[in-house]
Amino acid sequence: MIEKVNPAHVDKIADRIAGAIVDLAYKEEKNPRIAVEILIGHGICHVIAETTVHVPVTEIEKAVHRIAGEGIALNYHEVKQDCHLAKNQEGKIRCGDNGIFKGVPLTQEQKLLSRIARKIYERYPYDGKYILCPHRMIICQSHAKSVDLHKMYPMADVNPLGDWTGGTDVDTGATNRKLGSDMADSVTGGGLHGKDLSKADVSVNIYAFLQAQRTGKPVELSCAIGDETIDGIPYEEIVEKAREYIESVGGFEKFAEWGLY
Repeated sequence: MIEKVNPAHVDKIADRIAGAIVDLAYKEEKNPRIAVEILIGHGICHVIAETTVHVPVTEIEKAVHRIAGEGIALNYHEVKQDCHLAKNQEGKIRCGDNGIFKGVPLTQEQKLLSRIARKIYERYPYDGKYILCPHRMIICQSHAKSVDLHKMYPMADVNPLGDWTGGTDVDTGATNRKLGSDMADSVTGGGLHGKDLSKADVSVNIYAFLQAQRTGKPVELSCAIGDETIDGIPYEEIVEKAREYIESVGGFEKFAEWGLY
């Protein structure tokens, strides 16, 4: 059983904006320290950024309008990263947070729903959510006629409440609220989006997920802030593996569109 949401879902819009701001921070510095939270809906986007580098508000506004629409007002608050946390990274990249993490191989059902979600989104690039169970598929797709969706997937339950419109005028979105869609069974307590690579929530989650897909076996890891090795590997190497993955998908904003699969 799995749920997948598309990049136009309001929570993914929040994730994408957070990712775009992290991308901007990486333009300013190779290894910035940044954590971004987004709450968006009904004409306004609230952004709090805790960061070691200044991100121009004009660039943030451009990103919000590009992703969420021109009619969205921006409320941006930028604060410096806590000095004790910043000191943890002085001289060497160390684990930037405490946490437990797991990576779990994707099932065929999860891979199938990911393909279905992408196929529908290609035709209808609007707010949508999809669920696949062993004996049922549910498609909730905005700005699409139910009769047309039934033609694509005759056995699915389509738009149970009828045709609908979605987006930030209908609902609110928040960062890291759709981790099941992003990570499937690999979900623990750490959110993937709106954070730099020093954060274990990003790098260790990516590392564990990739290890599980490579080996076909579950991976379980834990770490404490300041750790220099995890799973017998220098933390800096884990960060570089995560950096390679993020760069391979096109950056933090692109990563936020679909998550890890």
